[in-house]
Amino acid sequence: MIIAIYLSHSLNYLQARLTRFGLRIVRRPERFNAMSNTDLSTKEVRIQRRSKHESLVVEDLLAVEEPLEIRLAYRGKLGVLTSRGISITMRTPGSDEELAAGFLATEGIVSSYEDIEEISIGSGEDNSGLGLAPNIARVALQEGVDVDFEQLSRHVFTSSSCGVCGKATLDALSARGLKRIEEDGFCMTSDVLRSMPGKLLELQRTFARTGGLHASALVDPSGEIIDVAEDVGRHNAMDKLLGRRFLAGDWPLSKHLILVSGRASFELVQKTLLAGIPVLAAVGAPSSLAVELADNFGMTLAGFLSDKRFNLYCRPERIEDN
Repeated sequence: MIIAIYLSHSLNYLQARLTRFGLRIVRRPERFNAMSNTDLSTKEVRIQRRSKHESLVVEDLLAVEEPLEIRLAYRGKLGVLTSRGISITMRTPGSDEELAAGFLATEGIVSSYEDIEEISIGSGEDNSGLGLAPNIARVALQEGVDVDFEQLSRHVFTSSSCGVCGKATLDALSARGLKRIEEDGFCMTSDVLRSMPGKLLELQRTFARTGGLHASALVDPSGEIIDVAEDVGRHNAMDKLLGRRFLAGDWPLSKHLILVSGRASFELVQKTLLAGIPVLAAVGAPSSLAVELADNFGMTLAGFLSDKRFNLYCRPERIEDN
């Protein structure tokens, strides 16, 4: 008991010191909290709402969109600590630690949460000029973790509309460590799969208030939704979702399905594959390159998913007919 109290006071003292420099401690998440950071994700505005018969001035909620720069802190060949920006993404504030970790994991930059020493998020409370500015996530890598920055600069460019653009070829993805999904034993019935969009919609709490967010969900074969993340960017929602599991040491996720509220892009298939997940299901349509990538790497890809029907574009054997 005495040790526990001492550790608690020590952490509080350390956090108080870090706050002076615009930093805060990030702990590995232990459980899913669907409502975390909700206060950061929306903004109230006054609008004029017009219909055929009336015009009203009312308060409305918007989904917040702000930039986040992800920076890597690492020790170079001479042992000098260096910080380098690798991505700027437009995201909904909240779960920035998970977003940064998920981005690094699904880009193949890190392979285990043990590769990460710490994640620091700028709070904007620093007046000394020495701290971390707001909207910056700095990820300190463990000594000995190598990053190919030349390859990274060729393949990474992030925005809220396209996510990571400019991916080279399927061969290049194989060279970066993308592995084929082998026999995994995953199986879900068609009835369970059709029930998933309705379950996801019930958990999209910020979307229900704003109508402006994408969602990604982690689902087990029985149809239970394990975790959900929302963001203005579909790729950010998936990074937040997968980053939370990655930081908890729950990786890879070979016994799960990913459900996304929009379309299935090439990039989302790539992120799902890097997490070792055998099935990606989308409420919207897949692109041609997404289908090609999924098929080449042994993933089941479903699209136009609703409570009435869905399409299977490749590897249909993991979804059983009822």
